[in-house]
Amino acid sequence: MTKALFVVSEEGYWGEECVEPLETLSNAGVEVTVATPSGGPPVIDERSIDPEQVGEETAERVREVHETDERLNDPVPLADVHAEDYDAVVFPGGHGTEWDINQDRHARAALREAIEGEEGKAMVVCHAVGLLAFARDSHGAFIVNGREVTGFPNAWEEGIVDENDCMPDGRKLPYWVEDEVKEAGAEWDAELDSDTSVTVDGDLVTGRGPESSRAAAETLLSELGV
Repeated sequence: MTKALFVVSEEGYWGEECVEPLETLSNAGVEVTVATPSGGPPVIDERSIDPEQVGEETAERVREVHETDERLNDPVPLADVHAEDYDAVVFPGGHGTEWDINQDRHARAALREAIEGEEGKAMVVCHAVGLLAFARDSHGAFIVNGREVTGFPNAWEEGIVDENDCMPDGRKLPYWVEDEVKEAGAEWDAELDSDTSVTVDGDLVTGRGPESSRAAAETLLSELGV
């Protein structure tokens, strides 16, 4: 059976970016394990279950999965799992990833193992794409250097943070994903004129944001041959 590891934020994941891939892979028969940095239940960004932000249907469905899915409610500590035991490692997005996942050494190791392994794949969505700005390969080079990627663009971030880079909840955003990933050598194109944006470069699949999360998951399934 094909197996996937989901690495989800405890600082605020975006609901649709986790739930869409989780259900898409599960419905295709993929066995999913959820991990968080400490092993505590992931925390959802409240904006991603606000009907005024995402619509009533999405808000209700995402909230239900967040509250009832046993895998999300009983995750394993990231340090206790190994990417080589899985066919794919998935990193859902959300601003919260900037405070934990993207800075976590075990998350960086999982990404590296997935991409450098003989058969592994990695899928990274939205703000989690910022992980690529900090992850290095086994030779010390940035994993993203020279790779084509998409992710959460500066043009969208401008509409969320204030002039001091503070979020609506008051937290200061430590960096902008597009800037950091490009600085690490990525060939960046968020395809702002397209409804969705999914990029495949080798064993790495990246998705721009919530509306691209299902397409990214379907692309991952195709890459896995499922």
